[in-house]
This record gives sequence, structure tokens and C-alpha cells, in this order.
Amino acid sequence: MANKQVQSLIKQTFQEMAQALESGRLGGSPGIALTGLGGEHGEENALRAALLASGRGVKVHYIGTLTHPDLICHPASTEEEVHRVMEELLNSGDAAGAVTMHYPFPIGVATVGRVVAPATGREIFLATTTGTSATDRVEGMVRGALAGIITAKACGIKEPRVGILNIDGARQTEGILKKLASAGFPIHFGASGREGGGSILRGNDLLTGSCDVIVTDSLTGNVLVKMMSAFTSGGNYETVGYGYGPGIGEGYDRLVMIVSRASGAEVVAKAISFAEELTLGDWRTEAQAVYHAAHQAGLEGLLKEALSRKAAPAEEAVKMPAKEPVTGEIPGIEVMELDDAVQLLWKADLYAQSGMGCTGPVVMVPETKLEKAVELLKKGGYIN
Repeated sequence: MANKQVQSLIKQTFQEMAQALESGRLGGSPGIALTGLGGEHGEENALRAALLASGRGVKVHYIGTLTHPDLICHPASTEEEVHRVMEELLNSGDAAGAVTMHYPFPIGVATVGRVVAPATGREIFLATTTGTSATDRVEGMVRGALAGIITAKACGIKEPRVGILNIDGARQTEGILKKLASAGFPIHFGASGREGGGSILRGNDLLTGSCDVIVTDSLTGNVLVKMMSAFTSGGNYETVGYGYGPGIGEGYDRLVMIVSRASGAEVVAKAISFAEELTLGDWRTEAQAVYHAAHQAGLEGLLKEALSRKAAPAEEAVKMPAKEPVTGEIPGIEVMELDDAVQLLWKADLYAQSGMGCTGPVVMVPETKLEKAVELLKKGGYIN
């Protein structure tokens, strides 16, 4: 055996011993696979990422046309071939997880990204960033929240603080999550750093990292990851963050991490380390515990209730009561349900108007009838 090969074998052995001591697990980790082809910055970028991660103590299975004595290399010359080898490593258990630039997740599985808040340097878990947790928007965001909690817990945050980005579906998502909490599901809500607080977050909260897990739909999350990862380079090269993260879904038992074709070596290396962290954090056990607790708290029933409300046939428009001055505002209503909420109040002979406040949609009512209006909207399920 050549002298360089002996040195490489000794180095790898000592790295595995150090990793086993640090993690408390004999034998260390089976390692993380990285597919090296398909990126916009060339295969050398992927190889450099693998070496960075290896230097930080992760056993890396590199799949591509390049080789290096410090890595476990698997030859493959096309994107189709690197994915086939990746699947073989995952199926055999020779790799505990994989990092790749594209992967067709089934419906029900979406990724949890990990980015750095530029104002504070705090790390944020964005749930979710690609894939589809569910075909319904609100259900997808609720399931995305669970995926975010699972990922954060596997990364060592025992009680992750959860906030919901103020987009369509946020209020309904908040309502379902709060009902889960009241039924015993252990969720810890964070608060916006802006005036008024609350678990519905503004764009400012992304910059400051006011919550550990920030819930959004996957398309919005995808855009946010791209912006927060590449803003220092003008967009062509992702310089910070950990990529789009692991695909998480109920019953899904493999660890596949997604990075962008524009991801730089440092981002890809951090994605590899992220995968190793999830492995050592026993993400599967965390997932089983979170999903079990959510079902115990009535997850399926709450989701069915929300879907049935959306599918209910629209009632005929009711006659508008006599106009009155409206100075009372009721926030927390989904923009898509705003007109229905106004109609509900009209039906009770209570004059109301729809409006838009600085934090989102509002129903405006006479100040003297504010308490009654709130009671009616709560009963109708429009506000929490």
C-alpha cells in the first residue's frame, strides 16, 4: 500500500474514533453521501465542500468523477448515475443521509431549511422550503410546523419557539396549532419582536431571528432561503446557511438534504454537517414522538374540520344593515375569509366593513358593538 494511502487510512481511523468519543456511539456514524454533479459552480465546488465537512469530523461518501484520498469516493459520471449510487448507499445503510441538488419527494414530505438571521447571526429553521407537506395550503403549513419542530429538536433545541409568517393561511394555521396545544400537544409559541408581539411574524422577524422555527408555505420558504443565502453575492452564489434542509414527513424514514445548484462550497459543507447533526440527534425518534403527540391531541380531526369549512357551499349574500361609524378593529382574520366574516355579522344585524390594517386584514365595526362582534366571529371560527 502506498505511503499516502496508509496516511489517509490512519487519518480516517482517528477521525472516526474522535467522532465516536464525541457522540458517545461506538463505531461512529456510517457517514453522509454527497452527489457531486449538477451544480452551477462545477464539480470542484462539491469536492471542496466534501473536504471541508470531512475536516470537521464527518465521514463523507463522495459520488462523482473526482477523487481524493481523504474521502470515500464512489465513481459516477452522470447525474442519473450519482443518484443511483446515492440510493444504493442509503438503502444499504452505508450512508446515514445524503446531500443532493434535486430529489423528488412524495406528497407529504417537505424540507426544513436552516438559515442565518443577518441582523443577529441567530440560526432559524424555515418550515418549509421545498417539497409539499400537503396539497391544501393550511394543512401544509400545520404539517410544516411539525416538521420544523422535529428538525429543531433533533438539532438540540429542546423547546423550539414557533412563529408563523404573516402570509395567507397564517391565522388558520395558528388557530389549529393553538387548539393542538390546548389539547396537550407540547408546542412553545414564540413572539414577534415588533410592537404587539404575538406568534404571527412580520418580515422583520426573519432578519432578527425572533423565533427558532418560522412557519411558511414551501414556495415562500424557497424564495426566502435563496434571498438569505445569496444576498451577499448578488444572487449567483449562495454563501451562507445550510441549504433547503431535510425532507420530513410522517412515515418517511430516509434523510435526504437539498441544496441549490447555486450553493457555494461552505453552504454544501454545512448541509453535510447538518445531516450528521440530525443523525446524531436521532431525528427518526424525534419525528415519531412529535407525530404521536400531535395525533393524540386530535391533529386529523382539526385538519378535517378546517377542510370541511373551506369546502362548505357559500351562503346567499345577506342584506347590509344600516351604516354606522366604525372605529373598532378586529384583526386575525384570513384575507380570503374577510368577506364571509363581514357577512356573518350582517346576518346578525351588526354593521361591519372589511379593511386592511398594518398587520393584515381587519373587520371594522362600531366601537359599542366590538365585544359582540368578537364573540360572533369566534363562534364562527374566523378568529381564535
